[in-house]
Amino acid sequence: MSDAQLTARSLELLLGTWRTSAASYAALADRIRLLVLDGRIPIGTRLPAERDLAGRLQLSRTTVAAAYRQLREGGFVDSVRGSGSVTRLPGRTLPLPATGGEGMLDFTKASLPAASPLAAAARAAAEELPRFLPDPGYDPVGLPHLRAEIAERYTRRGLPTDPGQILVTVGAQQAIALIARTFLQRGDRVVIEVPTYPHAIEAMRLAGARLVPITVTAPEEGPHRLGEETDGWDAEGIEQTFRRANPALAYLIPDFHNPTGASMSPETRRRVLAAAAGHGTIVVADETTAELDIDRVGEYLPLPGYADPATPAAPIVMIGSASKTLWGGLRIGWIRAERSHIQRLIAAKPATDLGTPVIEQLVVAQLLPQLAEIAEERREQLRLGRAEVHRLVAETFPEWTVPPQHGGLTAWVGIGAPVSSALALAARSHGLLIAAGPRFGLDGAFERFLRIPITYTPEEYDRAFTALSRAWAVAASEPAPYFDQGALPSVV
Repeated sequence: MSDAQLTARSLELLLGTWRTSAASYAALADRIRLLVLDGRIPIGTRLPAERDLAGRLQLSRTTVAAAYRQLREGGFVDSVRGSGSVTRLPGRTLPLPATGGEGMLDFTKASLPAASPLAAAARAAAEELPRFLPDPGYDPVGLPHLRAEIAERYTRRGLPTDPGQILVTVGAQQAIALIARTFLQRGDRVVIEVPTYPHAIEAMRLAGARLVPITVTAPEEGPHRLGEETDGWDAEGIEQTFRRANPALAYLIPDFHNPTGASMSPETRRRVLAAAAGHGTIVVADETTAELDIDRVGEYLPLPGYADPATPAAPIVMIGSASKTLWGGLRIGWIRAERSHIQRLIAAKPATDLGTPVIEQLVVAQLLPQLAEIAEERREQLRLGRAEVHRLVAETFPEWTVPPQHGGLTAWVGIGAPVSSALALAARSHGLLIAAGPRFGLDGAFERFLRIPITYTPEEYDRAFTALSRAWAVAASEPAPYFDQGALPSVV
């Protein structure tokens, strides 16, 4: 029996505007299937009882039973007498739709191919490995010379750091989960941006946090020099949120925010730090995308104010990663924090992990001194991807809006109608996996947005936009009232 259970009310919020011109049972099954595929309903979650959901959605119980039956037949639900209907996936991998051609094009991953020096770095790391083989190989803290290199990078950015303030992790995701598990108690409030990185939401919820959202909007046309950003955060609103919620922790992506691409201005950063200091809130700055600038001028500065005596001191924990800059297959991340916080994190780490892979640490240590050259390579790749996305949106969907993005890996595209989930579901039938806007929000919001990576090749974009064009014809084929903004129910 599953421990996770979804109430009828919670499922109703996740469903959003789910009714289409299809039969009600089919439309309901399709939307639940997408929520499972997108991860918004975790695997192993018990769905509401048929009677409860029917009452909540004002449907007949026969309709809900038919939807659940379709989900069972597709392998997305197991129903056991006495245990209810529990979500699952149909096998180890999802079957490819018949119309998917040679295979699915996966746009759910905003990631670049390996940096060009990586192969040589891997060979050098393999030659270096023998001197570490006499040791047991369990490395819970990180190789000393890698931690020293990471610390030196922070020092060069104006934040004096020693290796004792660095903990190397198995990617940034482990860092987020470890921070949540270490510094949060069940029921603690956490300020989190919406939209945001969805796996951060999951990590905070698994730690028992109560999420308090603050809104981030995509940047507008304007300056892109450091210190002149068009800010997507409401500083006054954030201050009010801190006063109202008294949060234990705030998780922020201040540079090239995922998914909007916005960058927080220095003034907003200072106000966030001051608000956090006033409430003893730990500020977690996720910098995994911070070095992926395309045309911003100047060295990025994470949450300025560390060395500024005019800014009240707030406890700050910073997350970095090799995966976005170097390669997703290098599962190496790190945490920068005060020594007392690092010691707590080290003590908590063995509960889920006994050590970070040595060979991957050696590869990253080889590559960090080359980051300036790698950043130029990434800048050109992202510039080309950005140009392709802007061109194809203008040609294929002139009614869509693409905000300027001066860095990061994604475009947060406004599609003009609350059909993002329907579009993502239809795209699967045409060979494209893409994350719907609500994947990055809470309780079904952001149906009018679609996250499109800027990390792919022109050939892949041609395939993707062909699939989106065909899928749009399906998603946008609803009766006129569906697009009547005044007639739409609120998206929570």
